[in-house]
Amino acid sequence: MYTELNSILSTTPDSFTQGEFILVSDRQSDASFLIHHFLSFYLRARCKVCFLGLVQSFSHYNAVSQRLGVSLAQAKEKGQLIFLEGLTESLSVLSQETNSGSQAMDFLRDPTVGLRRLYEFIRSSVSSSGGGEDGAEEWGPPVLLVDDVSVLLSLGVSAEAVLDFSHYCRATVCSQLQGNTVMLVRCDGEEVVDDGDDEGSERLLKGLTHQCSLTLHVQGLPTGYCRDIHGQVEVCWRRRQGDGQNTQKKLFQYKVHDKGASFFARGTSSAVL
Repeated sequence: MYTELNSILSTTPDSFTQGEFILVSDRQSDASFLIHHFLSFYLRARCKVCFLGLVQSFSHYNAVSQRLGVSLAQAKEKGQLIFLEGLTESLSVLSQETNSGSQAMDFLRDPTVGLRRLYEFIRSSVSSSGGGEDGAEEWGPPVLLVDDVSVLLSLGVSAEAVLDFSHYCRATVCSQLQGNTVMLVRCDGEEVVDDGDDEGSERLLKGLTHQCSLTLHVQGLPTGYCRDIHGQVEVCWRRRQGDGQNTQKKLFQYKVHDKGASFFARGTSSAVL
């Protein structure tokens, strides 16, 4: 959990906005450190967390979280964390092990079913907050984290189907249950000009941006490589105001450490002129 980022977002594990859809994106950079931040943040906030780990194994996420002071293994044992390991689930589906796993990734076997079962897995995971049964602990508002949703495109799912999936997730987690959703989406290559013929990842990024209330977009420095600064992140808040929408943007440079990250207002770091 990065305290400097919490200060930028005006949030703490004891006091955070509910009902938010947070979009994390990157271009020619790596924003996964923000996913690790939000995972540790919401676990510290005692939220019930459903985490779709579509990129790495559970042991990877657990190793990083331990450096941030959180044990995913303990969170799973207590029922606070529901973890879907996409790599293992995909292997089970593709190897025709029909009776194994949660069947959340069945779209790999039959694309016509879409992401319905994956959504049903999420809805089932976040609908029960625990407490009151067999001495189970009671958790706070539910949180859905996805790392990263653009992987679904490479598995043959259309951008439109992923946007429908995210819409239903937002309606259930953010609107109905007043929890939060955090999704990571990656775009390869340079930013394209809007010519009406976007690639899938670009369409997905634009569609998710319209749905979210907060975006954190990570990219490399425009000046090129710098040993002391790893890149920059643009933070954009979107709030409804009357019949319109109020948008506020701030740009920060950052450096990731082994157990945290430092953030600098643009131009205030001596490493970048």
